[in-house]
Amino acid sequence: MASFEKLDRLRLIRSENVGPVTWRRLMERYGSATRALDALPGLARNGGRARPIKVCPTAAARRELETLERLGARPLFLGDPDYPPLLAALEDAPPVLVVRGHEGLLTRPTVALVGARNASANGCRLAERLAADLGAAGLVVVSGLARGLDTAAHQGALASGTVAVMAGGVDVIYPPENAVLYEQIVAAGAVVSEMPPGEQPQARHFPRRNRLISGLSLGVVVVEGAPRSGSLITARLAGDQGREVMAVPGSPLDPRAQGPNGLIKNGAALVENAQDVLRVLEPVRARPMDEPGRPSLDGTPPAPLIDESDLAAARAPLLAALDGAPVPVDELIRRCQLSPALVAVLLLELELAGRLDRHPGNRVGLVLMP
Repeated sequence: MASFEKLDRLRLIRSENVGPVTWRRLMERYGSATRALDALPGLARNGGRARPIKVCPTAAARRELETLERLGARPLFLGDPDYPPLLAALEDAPPVLVVRGHEGLLTRPTVALVGARNASANGCRLAERLAADLGAAGLVVVSGLARGLDTAAHQGALASGTVAVMAGGVDVIYPPENAVLYEQIVAAGAVVSEMPPGEQPQARHFPRRNRLISGLSLGVVVVEGAPRSGSLITARLAGDQGREVMAVPGSPLDPRAQGPNGLIKNGAALVENAQDVLRVLEPVRARPMDEPGRPSLDGTPPAPLIDESDLAAARAPLLAALDGAPVPVDELIRRCQLSPALVAVLLLELELAGRLDRHPGNRVGLVLMP
């Protein structure tokens, strides 16, 4: 991939209202990041945006790449041969994944180990032992560097290699008390993020971080966690992504066991040791790592142009079919009796105008103004 195209791909994902799914739709439609960037202002204007959309300047993207080089970090672009294959198969895979440490770990078989921040001593001890045993069996342990179970999992897997997924920039250590562990992971494992360097973690970043934890992994093991905790979000995302979901049972008297016990009731595999995890993952480990759905974005020809008169005629019917409740895109196509290509462009316009949100399961809904 040419260096100018990489720069423009970074500019595209750092531009206003462009998320991972929209980035991929733009690349599919226009064939290159350069053409997509040129199209952004017009698309946003057609979607009803009054003020110009903020397109990431070339200088800002260059500064980001220079900062990463100083940190010893590397950006992996979606479509690169060394981009993690399991992650690449996801519709909302990050267009740019920043890696600090040993990037080769991302192409090895991986398993996520997550749990409560207020973990019990027994839970932490079990997580550390599980991680060590799974690492010894050839799996790379992925977690989120959070307090409690995540910390224990990383510590247990340091000797074999572990991957920490950050909610903020790859250089922003959170929580701060894990600074020593962070440096140990950089030296012996890998730290990854989809955020630009220096980005401070915010609440809205953590669900996005969780989808990367599960997306990088063949399966997710939940040791402890409340029913609405981040660990359970990671497990739900794993199920949506077609990953294996496993859980360690606990006492019904411990609130931290409610999440894993509920997962087991709903079909998650019950695990007590590393052998249980290995048995669950044995069939999926036998599959090729380069799964179907991996995108080929280099040299993609742009999609055929759609007549502006067709777009103009379709905008009002499509907008009338949308509201704040997420609806599947296929249902919009059927209800409005419009072509998929036409609907795809109209949705791009609305999203770039800041009027549309994308939801899991290829669903969309209008942004409701206060």
